[in-house]
Parts: sequence; C-alpha cells; structure tokens
Amino acid sequence: MPELPEVETVRDGVERHVVGRTVTDVEVLRAYSVRRHVAGPADLVGRLRGRRLAAAVRRGKFLWLPLAAADGVPDEAVLVHLGMSGQLLVRSAATVGTDPPHVHLRVRLRLDDGGALDFVDQRTFGHLSVQDLVPTPDGAPGGRGSALAAVPEPVAHIARDLLDPALDRAALVAAVRARRTGIKRALLDQTLVSGVGNIYADEALWRARVHFARQTGALRRIDVQRVLDAAADVMTEALAQGGTSFDALYVNVNGASGYFDRSLAVYGQEGRPCPRCGTPVRRVEFMNRSAAFCPRCQPAPRLPRA
Repeated sequence: MPELPEVETVRDGVERHVVGRTVTDVEVLRAYSVRRHVAGPADLVGRLRGRRLAAAVRRGKFLWLPLAAADGVPDEAVLVHLGMSGQLLVRSAATVGTDPPHVHLRVRLRLDDGGALDFVDQRTFGHLSVQDLVPTPDGAPGGRGSALAAVPEPVAHIARDLLDPALDRAALVAAVRARRTGIKRALLDQTLVSGVGNIYADEALWRARVHFARQTGALRRIDVQRVLDAAADVMTEALAQGGTSFDALYVNVNGASGYFDRSLAVYGQEGRPCPRCGTPVRRVEFMNRSAAFCPRCQPAPRLPRA
C-alpha cells in the first residue's frame, strides 16, 4: 500500500502538472471507484465539470485537490485515496489523443489544456469523491500543499504526520506513551500519527533498535522520540528517492517507479543478514500482515514472571 512518501511524490507531481487547470469533463468508467461519493457518479461529474483545481494537499496517506470557489476560498475538494494500488497519472494532450487508455483506468478528469488526470487502480480499493472542507481543530493548515486551515470531512479524524510542521511532537510522544498497546500498533494508528504504514514502521523500529511488541507505556520518552525520529528520517529518505516500489503498481504521475526498496534494511529481507549485525532478519505474522525485525538488534520484550 502506498505510504506517506509515495503519496507525497504523487502530490508533488499533481501540484506541478495539474494545479491551476480547469476540469472540462469527467469520465467514470467504474462506479465502484467513486463509491464514497454518496450522491453517485452523475453528481460527481456535475460538481467537477467547470471547476478549477486550486491546490494539491496531503495529510498522511490522504490526498485532496481543493476546488476554487467564486469567493476565492475553496469549500470542497476532490478527495483521493490510493488504496492498495491506486495511481494518479497525468496525460498530455498528445498522449490522450494517441495512446490507448490504461487497462485499469477507472476515472478520467479531462483538463482545459487538452490533457487529463487519470485515476488508475488495479485492485479497486482506492476511491475518489467530492467532499466538503471543514476547519482544522488547531487552526493550522490542513496539510502539505496549502495554507488553508481545512480538511475534507472524512479526513478530520486523521492525525497530522511526522513531516507536518504543525505537528506537536511533545504532545505526540505523550499520547503514544499513554496508550496501552505495542509500539508498532501505535505507529500504524492513523488517528495517533498518520502516514506510517507497514514498511516504514518496520524500518523505523529497526533503526531505533526497538522491538515491534514493546509496550508503549513501558517506553521512556527518549525511546518514543527515537522511534518517531527514525520514522521521520526513513520517510524523508524514501521521499528523496521517489518512494518505495516493489512492482509496477506504484508509479508517480509520470509513470516512473520509486526505488527506495533497494535501501530497506528489514522489510522484505527475511533470512538475509541484518545490515548492522549480520543476524538473519526474521518475519512474523502481525495484525493480518507481518513484522520484520532483527532478533539481535531488536530483542523481544521479556515476559512478566508468573
């Protein structure tokens, strides 16, 4: 599933290539891909046709494009969630006219320069909708890409992410320690801190030398801070390299894959030597997915005595 660096790479591409363009028409090729737009595909088309895309904004794994309003202050946006395999691909006027549509094209936004913004989704877990914008509780910008202190209503419960300058890091450390759960579960809780998924959680915990099952309440403030710093660092490095790509499902808006997977220490490295100590990396089942770790660098927490 795309995580923060992948979604930010897409957001940056949309900002550079699409923001400022006006939607001239919308083609919904698969109604399921707009299922979160409760009024239906026809209403979505009507609400987008003739609207200008004012910005490209991201919080965690969510991406939205505010729609310019008559008074200049957007009050609704196109909300995009990439799901497991969703992509936003920019098509030039030349390629729209000559290249066949992608086999997994679900929604096409035609633009006033003759080009298009395509939502492509092989596994169809992603979705597009038009949503009302609501004020942020703290009055700070809703996400990266806009100074507007608003987020789409379905995103209101999503916490700020580790690369958000408006994040209160001290408050986050305290909130993590107040939970009664394992540290990896806390990292994956998007209502606590957003944008971290399975890949970067495993990598961050390896860097911080913390086992995924360590209880948050038993961690010192400095331990939690070290984990959060490691998560921010690994995502920043992944972002600089275009995100992580294991196959053709994740590509940026121009169709180029990320390559941070070459730098992964433990995720997807089961049985290979830990880059730090040489111990074989282990992988175990965790929350219907997996956890990868070094059993020497990240010793398991001791069980309480009977």
